[in-house]
Amino acid sequence: MFKLGKFAATSQIFGGSRRYFSSKVVRTVEEALEGLKDGDTVLAGGFGLSGNPENLIKGILDKGTKNLTVVSNNCGTDKFGLGILLNQKRIKRMISSYVGENAEMERQYLSGELELELVPQGTLAEKMRAGGAGIPAFYTPTGANTLVELGGFPIKVGKDGKPVIVSERKPRETFDGKDYIRERSIRGDFAIVKAMKADTKGNLIFHKTARNFNQDAATAGKICVAEVEEIVEAGQIDPDQVHLPGIYVQRVFKGDSWVKPIEKTVYDTSDEPPKKDRSRGELVREKIAKRACKEISNGMYINLGIGIPVLIPRYLDPGVQIELHSENGVLGVGNYPKKGQEHPDLINAGKETITVNPGASFFSSSQSFAMIRGKHLDMTILGGMQVDQKGDLANWIIPGKLVKGMGGAMDLVSAGSKVMVVMEHTAKGAHKILKECALPITGKGIVDVLITEMAVFRFVNGEMILEDIAEGLSLEDIKKNTGAEFKVKNNLGTF
Repeated sequence: MFKLGKFAATSQIFGGSRRYFSSKVVRTVEEALEGLKDGDTVLAGGFGLSGNPENLIKGILDKGTKNLTVVSNNCGTDKFGLGILLNQKRIKRMISSYVGENAEMERQYLSGELELELVPQGTLAEKMRAGGAGIPAFYTPTGANTLVELGGFPIKVGKDGKPVIVSERKPRETFDGKDYIRERSIRGDFAIVKAMKADTKGNLIFHKTARNFNQDAATAGKICVAEVEEIVEAGQIDPDQVHLPGIYVQRVFKGDSWVKPIEKTVYDTSDEPPKKDRSRGELVREKIAKRACKEISNGMYINLGIGIPVLIPRYLDPGVQIELHSENGVLGVGNYPKKGQEHPDLINAGKETITVNPGASFFSSSQSFAMIRGKHLDMTILGGMQVDQKGDLANWIIPGKLVKGMGGAMDLVSAGSKVMVVMEHTAKGAHKILKECALPITGKGIVDVLITEMAVFRFVNGEMILEDIAEGLSLEDIKKNTGAEFKVKNNLGTF
């Protein structure tokens, strides 16, 4: 039986001298959060609702701590995860990459009640990793030539909707002909993380995609508290199986219970009869996904964004085998699960339930984006709000109206891998393909291929070239529905 309490000790002998190691196990959530005070910066692990330190978050709520700066990929939902602190106005500033489906977070920000610093997901993970590694700053291509570099993004707005605090411009350097911006690392007063198992020395094992930001956040807190499901004696975890060494962890706490909600339970329905009555939207998305398949070759490593991109694998030819990467820390994403096979610790970046294929692997968020930034992926496929004739993409915010957040999109499009955008050609009749993006851009000149239900455009040397049009449409139809100038390929194809 392991010993509890910060004064409990075990001894080991090395070369004749005796050294004592205090057990890091604490009995209560109150002990786990001892020293946390108003105004502190808290780094929190989790992605969506997967891998959330639920008991520690509730402990902070019960403790009454307020005016917190919270650093986490997102802020849970309206009812779960960090969202419960947000609802009670305990968070002063949120530093995250994604607002997503948290309507209360968006409301508080747009009404001036919450400070919001949006950071690209890979940059956020690297800020934590670098902070924990003692690196004060680093250069990244992510966000170059966007609001992330140029500054001026409203971190806080007044009641009149006008900016009160705005982001600062970031220094830029050019290496080997490519633009990079300098980002400061992050350290926190506390890190709260969730792991599956710990030993009394604080060595941690995470579970599947619940590792996500937990491993990175743990390293960057002055005090790291690990909430776990199981605690064992030191020596009962094989050293080869340790995901995070105990040197980063000051306290270990065994939670009482977990809700572990799943945000988006999606099942494999491939063996069910197809729907008889399908909406126009479903047919349009299917058409786009089928055409996108022609751009994919056997053996590719690919990242799929949410929406239309996740439909693509179901339409690939049987002979085309690909490896799917998901930003939240998995390579080898498989089908959706059958009913009863879903697990809250196994999701994709869209927070949907998944399975994994033989040979899959799990890793931290920073490692996931190292794969992306290091150009180890062959292709990124994502959706878009707007694309312009120079190949700029906008897909993360509509100022003053929709605060979606960039998530991992800026990292993905800036890495140098092939970028395919799949989206509907217009939005209620309004042009989405423009001479110049009217919305803040995700990346400058980064689109290689654009596929809609009406046309396929390829971007070559700064020019937009119409390559294919949908059967039944004319060139005039494309011109009428496109607000950009483009060239037409000889021997125009159809799909």
